[in-house]
Amino acid sequence: MTEDTSQPPQEPAAPATAPVDLGLLSNVRVSMTVEVGHTQITLQDLLHLNEGSVVELDRMAGDPLDILVNGTPIAKGEVVVVGEKFGIRFGDIVDPKQRIETL
Repeated sequence: MTEDTSQPPQEPAAPATAPVDLGLLSNVRVSMTVEVGHTQITLQDLLHLNEGSVVELDRMAGDPLDILVNGTPIAKGEVVVVGEKFGIRFGDIVDPKQRIETL
């Protein structure tokens, strides 16, 4: 009888994460969107909307808004006024590593 000295097969090591060099991509334009909220309505209700109609959203007044880049959430924020335009003040921001992975 021989003793089995072999070891169980090992899983391959995960590839080392190299630092991401975004130098070549730094001038690429992306689409940033700020979402106030969501809702679902029937097509009939949609067709009856007119000037002055109000649609209730799934968010409470004062809740932070979602900030998305190319459809991917990257932060929460709040609306501010900059001169005569609206702006967004960033609050909770997704970790940079997670942002890169999801873009």
